[in-house]
Amino acid sequence: MIYFDNAATTKPCPEAVEAIQYGLTELWGNPSAQYHFGVETARALRQARQSVAEALGAPTDKVYFTSGGTEADNWAIYAAAERLGKRGKHMITSAIEHSAVRKPLAKLEAQGFEVSYLQPDAQGRITLEALSKALRPDTIFVSIMMVNNETGAVMPIEKMAKLVHTRCPNALFHTDAVQGFMKLPFRAATLGADLISVSGHKVHATKGIGALYAKGSLPGLLLGGGQEGGLRSGTENIPMILGFAAACQKGLKERTAAIAHQNALKARLQQGLGEIPGVSLIGAQEAPHIVNMAVAGLRSQGLLNGLQEQGICVSAGSACSKGHRSHVLEAMGVDPVLIDGSIRISLCGESTPEEVETFLQVLPKVMESLR
Repeated sequence: MIYFDNAATTKPCPEAVEAIQYGLTELWGNPSAQYHFGVETARALRQARQSVAEALGAPTDKVYFTSGGTEADNWAIYAAAERLGKRGKHMITSAIEHSAVRKPLAKLEAQGFEVSYLQPDAQGRITLEALSKALRPDTIFVSIMMVNNETGAVMPIEKMAKLVHTRCPNALFHTDAVQGFMKLPFRAATLGADLISVSGHKVHATKGIGALYAKGSLPGLLLGGGQEGGLRSGTENIPMILGFAAACQKGLKERTAAIAHQNALKARLQQGLGEIPGVSLIGAQEAPHIVNMAVAGLRSQGLLNGLQEQGICVSAGSACSKGHRSHVLEAMGVDPVLIDGSIRISLCGESTPEEVETFLQVLPKVMESLR
């Protein structure tokens, strides 16, 4: 199998699997317990938090574990509304955000908040100018994703955060960095965002674990026993946390080389696809791991099925769209004929040049068979 859907999920690395196994079989104690076994588990939890914080470039005490990127996004949004809702009701996001951001904001709209949705340019980028025009004295929250999961467009998050804090000093700036974590060399301490969401299963850990970086104080999400600094109660998921930490340790050591490797593969993909008649490349494709292409006159599902029969896994835009036409490509003004024939190829550090060449050889045959 050639797996080119790493923006949807990644294969857990051996180090993560080993750490999870250790947590399940050896370190299964409750970290809140006061006897030695519990203290040992708590020590491992602290070390894991330190590893994830190091990968994020953040202070250890500013990183809170969640069940994944969706929960981290929801927590950031609802916390901002709770903390700042009396100061203003205006929030800003983009029309190309993941549903984990769009849907909570839509819920707040129904409760009386006003949300401005910034439109992307033709390449799928949200510009600094668009954000500047939308900022108002009553703006309390801005959420702009770091990397778009369908087009690979990279947003100027550091400049955006600085702009928001200059124009609206009381506002919070959040970025969904699920597709940027370990793909772009950012550090939370210097990025300027108040809140950053990341996910484990996008970086070779497992599903069911993620984290939220919070620069300042944060309203709690779950009440109970007081875990995660009293903000997210519930006995910690030690095996998944250990796996996340192991994946972060491995990823941080290999990040520079992995980014360069994926960029080289992406460049070859773009070159090869540009030489296939009928193929159009869509979007900025600035992140190292995402290529979006389309074939006018063919349907995405047909391409997916044909490639799958040849042992190649790709996706039709976001894995969360579940067959609906891409809201990202629609917001960009892409021709509906191309949207209906678009697929996303997403790489990882383990992708190989041989896999790319095989894909470039198989795709024209699949296109011909569908025609």
